[in-house]
Amino acid sequence: MALDDVAGRLERICRALREAGVPHALVGGQAVALWVAVKDPAAVRTTKDVDVLLARADLPRARAASLAAGFDYFEVLGVGMFLDRADPNPRHAVHILWAGERVRPEYEYPAPAIDQRQELAPGIEVVLLDELVRMKLQSNRDQDRVHLRDMIDVGLIDRTLLGRLPPPLAARLEPLLTESGR
Repeated sequence: MALDDVAGRLERICRALREAGVPHALVGGQAVALWVAVKDPAAVRTTKDVDVLLARADLPRARAASLAAGFDYFEVLGVGMFLDRADPNPRHAVHILWAGERVRPEYEYPAPAIDQRQELAPGIEVVLLDELVRMKLQSNRDQDRVHLRDMIDVGLIDRTLLGRLPPPLAARLEPLLTESGR
């Protein structure tokens, strides 16, 4: 049932943003799941939240679109999110990452530009694979490394990506590729 709630929030926010003409892209675990599903739907790992990339300049239009879809905009500790009126728990919110800006002040690289996306499922825009990998490598939490391993295991990521990454990020990816025998 919780997975149905997550899928419902994902579909509602993407539909609302798409219908309002607001450029956006899924990032985070939901983006990983959609990319993995391209290669092997049985290998998809569930994730409990929805993260969306937006241009900060589009926030007014995104707020209006989300409001019409049953979401209210809030900021908590500087993190923007759309809270579902039916379940206003920040853990279940649609979290916003700002295109072209650092997700955290200590991060060396900014989030991707809003045009770095493609449609992977009908009506669902997802950040490009290389950009998603960069984001996961930069965050480098346990869950990010699990997501990277999932993408490696289904053949989405291989050694050819190492040359397209900044050296510090390539250095994080290389051991994951080696441990998986790739």
